[in-house]
Amino acid sequence: MIVNSIKHVIYNETGAAEVMRFNHSALPRLKAGQVIIKVHAAGVNGPDIKQREGAYPPPKGASPILGLEVAGEVIAMAKDVTQWQIGDKICALVPGGGYAEQVITYASHCLPLPKGYSFVQAAALPETCFTVWGNLVNRAKLKAGETVLIHGASGGIGTTAIQVAKALGAKVFVTSGSDEKCQYCLDQGASMAVNYHKDDFVEPILAATQAEGVNVVLDIAGGDFINRNLKVLAFDGRMVSVATQRGAKAEVNIFSIMAKRIQWTGSTLRPQSVEAKADIAAGLLAQLWPLLDAKQVQIRVDKVFPFDEVVKAHQYMESGQHRGKIILQLGEA
Repeated sequence: MIVNSIKHVIYNETGAAEVMRFNHSALPRLKAGQVIIKVHAAGVNGPDIKQREGAYPPPKGASPILGLEVAGEVIAMAKDVTQWQIGDKICALVPGGGYAEQVITYASHCLPLPKGYSFVQAAALPETCFTVWGNLVNRAKLKAGETVLIHGASGGIGTTAIQVAKALGAKVFVTSGSDEKCQYCLDQGASMAVNYHKDDFVEPILAATQAEGVNVVLDIAGGDFINRNLKVLAFDGRMVSVATQRGAKAEVNIFSIMAKRIQWTGSTLRPQSVEAKADIAAGLLAQLWPLLDAKQVQIRVDKVFPFDEVVKAHQYMESGQHRGKIILQLGEA
């Protein structure tokens, strides 16, 4: 049922997790191609932290409310929407507004719950799967028989990337920030894991690839990792930057890119067009969702917080303890 006023998270100033508060307000009007979702669970992601801190403002026209992925039920839709029905259980990428009892998004950015998935499990999928698929598959063109290095691989993006890369038939190397997290990545299917707090990853990766290097690097680090990534990339290697956790600037010898014919690209998901996100969703439905249905790829939920404990959820993410996804539960699990 659509209500006149929905509960949602708001912050009146940027800063630490404690700036978040709850408020009530009305949803905007539905536009063509959109649906209203009753939210049962919402994913917590790094961009939510950055937005709250003032470092990642929402794009023009997007909701200022935090939250980029949800799972729930369709409760209303625009007249031109034909692929969903009232009551359908879905998960969805949203342009903002996910930390709320109801949210509006485009019908083409919604996906059915995989077989056997609860709302909590499904809320872990959209932002992560759109990011991993859009970058590993659409941009880096990772394919069977290749090698990939995934940085910071124990988080939501990393653990998903490990499993997707394995499902594609690639050999996976990772870095993570502790021995325990490295072991977790190995348990997820990585062939080798390097604790970057203890060891430089360059020599171990080159040794493991007989000095040839890896075909693809999925980089969330930036900063001082960039030149090391270039060292471990093979000839005709591809690097995709999706975050800058170690800094947004790096001084690079351009000749090192030219000499190896390296392709370096990057992307952020949220500002991409409605059509671009719909294309990614179509690829996920056709190629990744069957793997989720068959349990060949399984997304790990690390911890679930009640909606009222959103501050604790953000603090937990910032602590770096998580292995997998963090979820806010609003209704039925």
